[in-house]
Amino acid sequence: MPHYNVLFLCTGNSARSIMAEAIMNRKGAPHFTAYSAGSHPAGFVRPEAFRQIEAARLPTEGLRSKSWNEFSKPNSPPLSFVFTVCDNAAKEACPFWPGQPMTAHWGIPDPAAVQGTPEEIERAFKTAFSALDRRISLFLCLPLATLDTFALQKEIDEIGRG
Repeated sequence: MPHYNVLFLCTGNSARSIMAEAIMNRKGAPHFTAYSAGSHPAGFVRPEAFRQIEAARLPTEGLRSKSWNEFSKPNSPPLSFVFTVCDNAAKEACPFWPGQPMTAHWGIPDPAAVQGTPEEIERAFKTAFSALDRRISLFLCLPLATLDTFALQKEIDEIGRG
């Protein structure tokens, strides 16, 4: 099976895209390497995101908030897939990605925008983590090597609607 690089995008790169990176790097290993970035990175990872990642017993080392510009340079890893996980990033003009990766929008409600009790906020992060975990699991079940580009694009778009 070939190796695929996946980039998860969000505006702040502090929660959803970070959680997706951690999930994909565990579930997709050794055939997938995941990265995350933001159009306007917050510069920090939300502690609630780290708690969800740790609760799932996924590694957190190396996870950091970073700009999507890191992945649009000539020496960047060639990307196979780019998934936006927030509506703002989906509407923005993305940089040119070397390798012309397949793209899709997997909108996940922003847990960082939730206001309320600590329990309500934690529940929002858990819900977002579960939705990302489910979509990544479905994506990893696709027979990537046997689908043509059109069929594959249709499938990953459908996962985003789920």
